[in-house]
Amino acid sequence: MLAIAGGKGGSGKTTTTLGLASALDGPVLAVDADRDMPNLHAMAGVERPVDAAPGAPVREPSVRSHPTDPTVSVLPAPTGTDDDAFERWLRTAADDERRAVVDCPAGAGPDAAVPLRVADGVVVVSPLCAPALRDAAKTAAMARALGTPVVGCVVSRSRMAPEAVSDLVGAPVLGTVPEESSPVLTRPTVRAAYSRIADRIPGKK
Repeated sequence: MLAIAGGKGGSGKTTTTLGLASALDGPVLAVDADRDMPNLHAMAGVERPVDAAPGAPVREPSVRSHPTDPTVSVLPAPTGTDDDAFERWLRTAADDERRAVVDCPAGAGPDAAVPLRVADGVVVVSPLCAPALRDAAKTAAMARALGTPVVGCVVSRSRMAPEAVSDLVGAPVLGTVPEESSPVLTRPTVRAAYSRIADRIPGKK
């Protein structure tokens, strides 16, 4: 399981999750681990399950087929689950036979820690601005504190990445993703960028 994390909302985590899901050798399961602000399902064009009753047992993951990419399945964020049930849900997704790429909550709080703890590796995403990069470095440090290696950093909405980015995050820059108009993931330059990034992720095959 590969966690896609970042220090701030709007850094490009969701776009990177779906971009890498399509670029990695399939089949791939794209997972939304952001219970408070889920949007992976909306960007992918699939429905999210209805809310569960409070205290109800955690449901089996409700996987949806990606509408345009047959190699990608989408697992929307669960609803009505407490923290323990959420971690069990996420571990069930991690045990799936498909490779899982997880869209994590922003920040360094308890909700963000759960997918980082469950994942085998972390990719940190940040735009090229100092506050976001500092927060991304904090996220990377939290992942390491939880025992999960940071395999690299993706710089979003940029065509270049200074060497200082790698030094700050403590991991190699896997690549940059240029800023494009919406829908971003249909743009050839963006798809090519994620393909190059995927080639640099250990265990792509």
